Amino acid sequence: MAARTLWWRWCIFFFSLLRCCCSSASPRASNSSSGGAITHLPGFQGPLPFHLQTGYVEVDESNGVRLFYYFISSERSPGEDPLMLWLTGGPGCSVLTGLAFEIGPLSFDFNGYVDGLPKLVYNQDSWTKVSNVIFLDSPVGTGFSYSETEQGYKSSDTKAVSQILIFLRKWFDEHPQFLPNPLYIGGDSYSGKIVPIVTSEIARGKEEGSEPNFNLKGYLIGNPVTDSNFDDPSRVPFAHGMGLISDEIYEAYKKSCRCTKSICPNHVLEPLCTFASPQPHMMKPKLKLNSGSREMLQFQEQIADAGLQLSEISLKCRTAGYIMARTWANNALVREALGIHKGTVPSWTRCNYDLPYTYEIPSTVKYHLDLTTKGYRSLIYNGDHDMVVPFIGTLAWIKSLNFSIVDDWRPWFVDGQVAGFTRSYTNNLTFATVKGGGHTAPEYMPRQCFGMFVRWVSGEPL
Repeated sequence: MAARTLWWRWCIFFFSLLRCCCSSASPRASNSSSGGAITHLPGFQGPLPFHLQTGYVEVDESNGVRLFYYFISSERSPGEDPLMLWLTGGPGCSVLTGLAFEIGPLSFDFNGYVDGLPKLVYNQDSWTKVSNVIFLDSPVGTGFSYSETEQGYKSSDTKAVSQILIFLRKWFDEHPQFLPNPLYIGGDSYSGKIVPIVTSEIARGKEEGSEPNFNLKGYLIGNPVTDSNFDDPSRVPFAHGMGLISDEIYEAYKKSCRCTKSICPNHVLEPLCTFASPQPHMMKPKLKLNSGSREMLQFQEQIADAGLQLSEISLKCRTAGYIMARTWANNALVREALGIHKGTVPSWTRCNYDLPYTYEIPSTVKYHLDLTTKGYRSLIYNGDHDMVVPFIGTLAWIKSLNFSIVDDWRPWFVDGQVAGFTRSYTNNLTFATVKGGGHTAPEYMPRQCFGMFVRWVSGEPL
């Protein structure tokens, strides 16, 4: 009897141990994983007023590369409204930027904390009011996306595109109910290089009869990096037109100018928050940088992630919000709520510019030409105070497409006020400026950009 009791106790112990081991298995246990609905988030008071789901999708089995995403259902009609995949720029900037600072339903309250955490509030101008949105951390090494091997972190334009396509196919395998929804690919800044190629590959797959059959309708990009032959030379005439440089300087430096180094390139009317008191010497770059250069943008992000306390910088500087995001995303309770795999991303940063990334696509103009001539809808917009990717350069490459103008330059309105100017072309291409917008436009003018998106995605003229 004693032997039988001992045997049963051993069996119970063995199966308990087995169950414990299985429940704490490595993230490699499955190719993709989606958590249930997240109803509460640390820092947000009360239940979330929208449906949030997070998860990982494995896009490279040999290296254990997993891309992290936030999925937010449309607050209007999820089964009928469009589905949009949203990508942030950098490359290397977390899509939490898009979710909490640009087009998503959450934003940080600069003046509030909840239980020691930055306070989150509901954004009334969220694009999720009329669209389902997948916010994706791409490429690997961005935000909460990770690789189990060092080799897996090596990425490039083409590799990022390939992994995004794998992500989409696997995501739809888990969410087949959204396949009939109109699909749009969207993003801003450096994703101006990625979005058109991803969209073009999906379009090519549809022509070849690939599965699944995405209901692709078009794409949209804001303040898009497109082609350095158009983007870079536009900065000097933009600065001249904004009254930032004189006629004489403009004539002397039509192609390259460091004379705007004290101007904030993201928004020329805002303070350049690259130096922070009381120790500005710690914040100065070693080299004299062009204000529009990638190096200066990296430097600005380093300042934003330098560990400054809010009391050390003016709350008028946007770096304050970026630091709040870092504090929030690195909190253990937040990570648990989001379902972040433990030990995969020791320290979250808003923009990771240390990625081993290869820039392979010098221009995406041909992809725009290909997609629009096939009839896919496109919306290209720029904040008109952005000196990183000035609207002058965007208009120049659009002009190179040689499309006829359908609706010439005119203002568009939100709440009875001019919100920007727009022009539409043949082949369903719409261009718009966002009055007062910077890099990127929705961060600075959320209500106007929401109005623009609602009209465009509904097929209405701006």
